Amino acid sequence: MMRRLALATLMLPLAGCSLAPAYERGVAPVPASLPSGESYKADYAALPSANQADLFRDKGLQKLIALALENNRDLRLAAANIARARAQFRIQRAELFPQIDAGGDITRRSSGGTPATTIATADLSITNYEIDIFGRIRSLTNAARNSYRASEADAQAVRLALVGDIVQAWLTHAADKSLLDLATATAAAAQKTVDLTQARLTGGIAPRTDLRQAQTILATAQSDVARYTTAIAQDRNLIEFLVGVPIDPTLLPAAIETAGARIGEPSIAMSSEVLLRRPDIMAAEYDLRAANAQIGAARAALFPRITLGGLIGLVGPSLEGLFGNAGTSSAQGTAAATYPIFQAGAGRANVASSEAQRDALLATYEKAIQTAYRETADALARRGTIADQLVADRLRVTAAEDARMLSEARYRGGVDSFLQALDAQRSAYSAQRTLVATELEAATNRVTLYRVLGGEAAASAPAN
Repeated sequence: MMRRLALATLMLPLAGCSLAPAYERGVAPVPASLPSGESYKADYAALPSANQADLFRDKGLQKLIALALENNRDLRLAAANIARARAQFRIQRAELFPQIDAGGDITRRSSGGTPATTIATADLSITNYEIDIFGRIRSLTNAARNSYRASEADAQAVRLALVGDIVQAWLTHAADKSLLDLATATAAAAQKTVDLTQARLTGGIAPRTDLRQAQTILATAQSDVARYTTAIAQDRNLIEFLVGVPIDPTLLPAAIETAGARIGEPSIAMSSEVLLRRPDIMAAEYDLRAANAQIGAARAALFPRITLGGLIGLVGPSLEGLFGNAGTSSAQGTAAATYPIFQAGAGRANVASSEAQRDALLATYEKAIQTAYRETADALARRGTIADQLVADRLRVTAAEDARMLSEARYRGGVDSFLQALDAQRSAYSAQRTLVATELEAATNRVTLYRVLGGEAAASAPAN
């Protein structure tokens, strides 16, 4: 038995070869640099960073993110998937080592007047241990390892998406709150205009058309008040859904003007290789590596499998005598080799299937890189022009407000018509709502950059 175990030990070094193709990360199917030019105006950094605490500086928002990372169900599902993949990897890796089983039995027999006899047995066995000469088990283990790492990258992607969704919902709540305050103020001013116009109509000074036009402005603002009141409630419902627990209303922002200022901007690297650290691309590459390893397992299955087995047994008249002088021992060992002679082409078809799966995942990986590049380019294009749009929209609000006040003064002085005064009021309201939307888009763009660049700077792509 010891000689057979020694033989198995000598054969273990042979179990180091692999028939899996050498993995090489190909050239990314995108330009080597992120886009630049008039539309982008990006200030590229040598060492990009996207630290969550530095970018999302509002304490209430940080509290919401912390609660979500603790309670969100998607994160719990991702954690369970990681634990399952880790366990599957450990199960597969265990096949690299012999399985040793121990057993024992005590039998007591008596017949007629003869004294009872006791027989105690114990055995130690190795069952069908495969010598992995062609690397089949190692390839399967490598595939399981990469699947496990892919599940970890998937969890990082879920975490990144969750943080981005919470910040986006938080900013949307801020914008809707600003729009509600604006609609409420506009409705109050429009109500005064309607009351004044009604009095002028009653006194025979103003026509009925003036009253109806004033009521149109009032009804529009009142409709917006109802709509944004609903939107704010829905924003809070979404945030609570993302966080996973009821939230304190004091953690929510009061206006987009202040909320947007609490969102920082990540630095950006010139090289497009920074995209390789995105969790979704990392997961796609680990899936590709796993498929590459599966090819090795399929190729190895075409060659013979060598298995060893062994049994060491002890027999004695009692438990005390089992391991003493009264016990007897026996040993036996087996070695077997199986070779697939005829499978109707199934073995080679399995190799072809594995290679096709690898090619499909390669296309998926390359498409993920292309998608990341486009998303980043789009975000950078918006980043390059949003500041100019904000300047223009703020100037528009200032001009519209000044025109409204002048038009109202001219109307009271009998210079302008009532219709001109109402048009100026509508223009001012529209300009203010547009500015809120632009401020929301500017803050959202910074969140988008955080997401498309892969989130935290600590994330790193798999080594080639």
